Amino acid sequence: MRSATIERKTKETQIVVTIGLDGTGKHDVQTPLPFLTHMVEQLARHGLFDLTVRATGDVEIDGHHTTEDLGIVLGQAVAKALGDRGGIRRYGWALLPMDEARVACTLDLSGRPFFVWEVALPKAKLGTFDVELAEVFFEGFARGALCNLHLEKQRGDNLHHVIEISFKAFAKALEAATRLDPRVSGVPSTKGTLTD
Repeated sequence: MRSATIERKTKETQIVVTIGLDGTGKHDVQTPLPFLTHMVEQLARHGLFDLTVRATGDVEIDGHHTTEDLGIVLGQAVAKALGDRGGIRRYGWALLPMDEARVACTLDLSGRPFFVWEVALPKAKLGTFDVELAEVFFEGFARGALCNLHLEKQRGDNLHHVIEISFKAFAKALEAATRLDPRVSGVPSTKGTLTD
């Protein structure tokens, strides 16, 4: 099974992530932000990744550092589990609805970080979670995983729905992109590498 563990310790956060890309969606996620925990559980469940997360951080300040660093570490764990990225499909996309909300996610495990966020959200909170931190999480993931990641809200007004379906669409796109395809010989790139 393609798996990896990444640990990050700073003065702001302490995070350990273990991911198995060829899993069944088993998860054990613990963060100090209940809504973030719920969203990361969506990644495991809908991406069929086995995922263990232990994250603590300076949430007495706010949730920014914990959310950003978790995105980075999760991305690094995915990158490590992929190895040289040989045999993968590389691209993934999903367009999913959740009641009135609909979000598209497109992903390229290209070895180059680039992030596009076209999900307009007002300044608001869902529980203790600042909704603007959804963008921070995904941007951190794109940097950590060295991938192109685009998310676009096509419609939706309920903030919980919009953010949750963003995570679910991301999970489906990531599952598709990381999937091994027996028709792919070596690294799916004409330059011969996806890690530089």
